[in-house]
Amino acid sequence: MVNTEDFSKRLHKILEFYELSAAGFADKIEVGRSSISHILSGRNKPSLDFVMKVVKSFPEVELYWLLNGKGSFPPSEKPTPPPVAKQEISSPPPLPTESSPEKKEMPFAFSQQGKSKPIRKIVIFYEDGTFEAFEN
Repeated sequence: MVNTEDFSKRLHKILEFYELSAAGFADKIEVGRSSISHILSGRNKPSLDFVMKVVKSFPEVELYWLLNGKGSFPPSEKPTPPPVAKQEISSPPPLPTESSPEKKEMPFAFSQQGKSKPIRKIVIFYEDGTFEAFEN
């Protein structure tokens, strides 16, 4: 169970690190401003959706640290913001060839009891509390 008071302190640390107001933080993670206010005051506990929005919007924030306070924040160096100008999108690296022994194909459909269902998203959770999401 997440300790609401400790979670609120960690949230304050994130706001301070990124130099954001509660309203700016709410806008960044796309939640209502009252939600931030209620969580910061300890009135409400954070929902899973709220926590995942924080982690998705701020990749430097480790999920395990946010929930349990174990680990470290802030990172050793403050991340540099991405440039405002348009960036040229580079093409992805080429896929392994048929002769490559490390080739792993991601199934685009999963068969369960003879029914084929398309895969929309695969999420890998690591021991350190981080995760990666792959979308089809």
